[in-house]
Amino acid sequence: MPPIRRSKNPYVAVAGNIGCGKSTLVQVLCEHYGVRPLYEPNEANPYLKDFYADMRQHAFKSQMWFLAQKFRMHQSLERLEEPVIQDRTVWEDAEIFAEGLRHSRYIRPRDWALYSEFYEGIKEAIRPPDVLFYLHAPVRVIRRRIKQRGRSEEQTISARYIRQLNERYASFIESWARCPVRVIDTSQLRYLDDLWDRQLMLEMVSDYLLPPGKGSKR
Repeated sequence: MPPIRRSKNPYVAVAGNIGCGKSTLVQVLCEHYGVRPLYEPNEANPYLKDFYADMRQHAFKSQMWFLAQKFRMHQSLERLEEPVIQDRTVWEDAEIFAEGLRHSRYIRPRDWALYSEFYEGIKEAIRPPDVLFYLHAPVRVIRRRIKQRGRSEEQTISARYIRQLNERYASFIESWARCPVRVIDTSQLRYLDDLWDRQLMLEMVSDYLLPPGKGSKR
C-alpha cells in the first residue's frame, strides 16, 4: 500500500453504490472521531423522486443539481482547517451515475455536453481525497437494504439498474488514481451495532485522521 498522505485538514471520502452503508459508516466515524461529515444531499434534491419515477425526463436536471451541490461542498471543504469525511464524491456523481444515464440515453447529447463542460471545470478546481474507502455489496444485499430502510422513492429501483451501477463502480475503482483506495465488502459488516465490525472500521480510518504514531498498528 502507498505511504499514507497526511494533510493539515484530512479529507476522507466514502464511495459506493446505493445501500452499501456509506451514510451509516460516515455517521459512525464522525461520532467516534468528532470530525465534520459531508453527507450526500439526497433528501434535498427536488428532482430525485421524479427522477426515479421517470429517469428520461428528469435525469439531466437531477444530475446537474447534484453537481452544483457537490461543488459547493468542495468549496466549503477548502476553507476548513479540520478533518472531513464525505459521503459520496463528485467524481462518482459524474463518472458513474451521470455517465451511466448518458449511456442509457436518459441524458441527451446536447445536455451531456453542457454537463461535461461544468464537470471538467470543477475537476480542475477541487482537491482529491487523501484516501477513498470504497464500499461494495452484491445486488441482492443492496435490494434487501433498500427495502428495509423504506425510502419510498427508492422502492421502484430495478435490480438491473443496481447491477449496472455495481459494474460501473468496479470500472471506476480500477481506473481511480487520484489517491489510495481501500476496498471493503460490506455484505456481512454491521458497524452500527456490532462492536467488532465497528472497531475494524475505526482502525482503518485512524491512519488518516490521527497524528503520526497514533493510528492503528496493523
